[in-house]
Amino acid sequence: MAVLVICILGCLSGFVIFRRNVIPRSADQALNEVKLSIIIPARNEADNLPHLLHTLKIQTLEPYEIIVVDDFSEDNTREIAESFGVTVIANSPLPEGWTGKNWAVWNGYSHATGELIAFLDADIRFAPRALELLVKARNKLGGVLSIVPYHYTENLRERLALIFNVLGVFAFTSPFEKNNGQKGLYGSCILTTRADYESVKGHEGIKSEMLDDLNLGATYARAGIPVNNYIGYGLVSFRMYPQGMESQVQGFGKGAVLGTSKLKGGTLTLTAIWAIGLILACTFPFFLSTNWGLPLFIGYLLYMAQLFYFVKYVGIFGIVMPVFYVFSTIFFIVVMLYSVYQVVFLGHVAWKGRHVKVGSRRA
Repeated sequence: MAVLVICILGCLSGFVIFRRNVIPRSADQALNEVKLSIIIPARNEADNLPHLLHTLKIQTLEPYEIIVVDDFSEDNTREIAESFGVTVIANSPLPEGWTGKNWAVWNGYSHATGELIAFLDADIRFAPRALELLVKARNKLGGVLSIVPYHYTENLRERLALIFNVLGVFAFTSPFEKNNGQKGLYGSCILTTRADYESVKGHEGIKSEMLDDLNLGATYARAGIPVNNYIGYGLVSFRMYPQGMESQVQGFGKGAVLGTSKLKGGTLTLTAIWAIGLILACTFPFFLSTNWGLPLFIGYLLYMAQLFYFVKYVGIFGIVMPVFYVFSTIFFIVVMLYSVYQVVFLGHVAWKGRHVKVGSRRA
């Protein structure tokens, strides 16, 4: 029965740190003239950009300007961006001491003229009212906000991200993070004022950091500027790593270990208990002929039910992956080991043809 207790405690821990922190659907707040600059760093994003740029064109709140920074793409990223009539900037060579995305974002910002700035990854997709509601939420709360997007998936390989996506929501909605002085942002979708961004020196202040979003959020928090994170359910989504398994492993692996560094102890502890119970439950086939078999199977069913509840707000994962979440769990373990290998033994992480040293000087 002890193993069942561990599984139950794990599930309960998940419910404690999972929050349906959705973007408020406010209708009573009037928006005066809004000068919103959209900055999109793009490196080989020809497949993703059309979806994002199309959804930006149909927003109820029209962006003041859209700037795509072509970061030495080897596909037709630039041509696609230009076909939508947005401003396209060719990124300049990466200087010493900068990481690639930070440099691209900073160059995009140097061309922006709006008083509100949104930094978007190229794989983002918006519902028609998304920008309007994001701006209203930021105006009401003040400070900077970011969105953990709803994960739109199209195949089983992409759905292996189930456990990683759930853990991502834990990290950014946990009640223990509310007053975290090192509170991070989710880098796919960030909205800030120009004044706040410049007061913390923006991406220049974190130019050498691999995890730009977490470190940028921490600079806001240290400056006393409110940091608020929402989940994108119903409004903001993305499709992660459609290119294939290599990009999926690299994408999750680059921050799997480093991303825990700024979380509060309560979040880390309950996440660890949840993960231990999850992994333990997945071992039930090996113990079916023992006294542990039935308790572990019950634990597996409990986690399955919980995951079906979570995925409603986390992404599209179908029926197969939540039922056979053991495969997503194995993927999670493999990527975590790969991340440890990169950080501890190689001293750098790989992403989009670049190697960035941990800490994070360019390799």
